Amino acid sequence: MIVSHPYKPSWPQECEAIRASLSAILGSLALRIDHIGSTSVPGLGAKDVIDIQITVQTLTPNIPAALTTAGYQYYASITHDHVPLGADATPHLWEKQLFQQPPNQRRANIHVRVDGSPNQEYPLQIRAYLRTHPNSAKSVELIKREIAKRHADDMDAYYDIKDPVYDLIWDAALSWQAQLEKPVVQKL
Repeated sequence: MIVSHPYKPSWPQECEAIRASLSAILGSLALRIDHIGSTSVPGLGAKDVIDIQITVQTLTPNIPAALTTAGYQYYASITHDHVPLGADATPHLWEKQLFQQPPNQRRANIHVRVDGSPNQEYPLQIRAYLRTHPNSAKSVELIKREIAKRHADDMDAYYDIKDPVYDLIWDAALSWQAQLEKPVVQKL
């Protein structure tokens, strides 16, 4: 069942504890470990599940071996993220490995993605955009609450609606980022 919670100030600290554990487990396999998803945006209500992205050079069997040895549940059947409309749909660009927390630990989804791939950049760009655009973040929260209210027991329906909403945000985030990167032209 999907339940949306008001923002919890403890989410960043809870993520940090998981991140430290993952860092110890993976060592140099992890190029970076980021708090992503709605719980990573201050003030944004969300499902009470911490999403973490592990960025790696390449997806190798060493990663599932290390994480499953540490008790993480590996979802070997989930190998790709959805592809936003208009994005390059080349399958290797959207590959991932997905894990959940060990038994009796804080609920978490662990996404492992390749450095520089669009699916690795997608959650980081959305996070940056929502952190600097609080009205957009509040709109996302409202949309997700309404979806959960109507589809709390239907995960497929929830994601069928939520994913295109996030794709809209990604589009806005890409435009916003491009504006930030433009040089400032001084008038003479």
